[in-house]
Amino acid sequence: MAQPEQKPEQRPDIRPAWSLPAGEGDNIALPVEWPGEVTRDWAWGESTGKGVRVCILDSGVDAGHPLVGEVQRSVAVSIGPDGEVVVEDDSEGDLCGHGTACAGIVRSLAPDCELISVRVLGAGFTGSGGVLLAGLRWAVEQGFDVVNMSLSTTKRQFAGLLHELTDKAYFRRTVLVASAHNMPVESYPWRFSSVISVGSHEEPDPMTFFYNPDPPVEFFARGVDVEVAWTGGARIRCTGNSFATPHMTGLCALVLGKHPELTPFQLKSVLYLTSSNVEAAGE
Repeated sequence: MAQPEQKPEQRPDIRPAWSLPAGEGDNIALPVEWPGEVTRDWAWGESTGKGVRVCILDSGVDAGHPLVGEVQRSVAVSIGPDGEVVVEDDSEGDLCGHGTACAGIVRSLAPDCELISVRVLGAGFTGSGGVLLAGLRWAVEQGFDVVNMSLSTTKRQFAGLLHELTDKAYFRRTVLVASAHNMPVESYPWRFSSVISVGSHEEPDPMTFFYNPDPPVEFFARGVDVEVAWTGGARIRCTGNSFATPHMTGLCALVLGKHPELTPFQLKSVLYLTSSNVEAAGE
């Protein structure tokens, strides 16, 4: 009589895909020795963000602005006449001020990080979902440590592709910090769990940030009446989630400057444990 075939899950010599073989646990030992209590001093004490590459995916950046300083590279992304993606050196700089403002905030918190500008917005904050996707895809392929996205799209047809890109970034250890929309509308990618989503609070301290136990916004950072860099060497005061986001990006750069081996998941955990409301609750 023929013996019934064993189901794969009943055979000891076959493991499911993505499984860990016996005795391999020591080979994935974590390189970070976590303290009994994760404090701000442990997380980023004495860090200046040195060695961390931060991408400003926005309207360009005015390099040399007193609040921005050096920009290591600037590119502009566009879609050619035949639908091809064009990524070329950006000689125009910031076309509306928004990217310079974000870069200045990051620089104020992480003065020694490297800044890379990827322009996907034009004058008057004009842009397209296709260019946004192309710019983000290029940034992920470059392997930047942190990407600041103080922008989003309300076009549902781009949500699926954006979701794939944000997940790809997450698994490749590129941290995406994304701004919530300033209006109560559906937009992306800030609503995806693979990004660090940011809304604003009104406190004046740039190092004050709160974990939100009621997502999709995960953190609140300073974003009300913030003095920011602007085009032409100017400074203006602005309010918006766009300006809260680079505060969190700067904090990410500080943490990664001290602990470059952290994954996006671990970094989120550090931000949670050091957020102002969680840290205060543990005192």
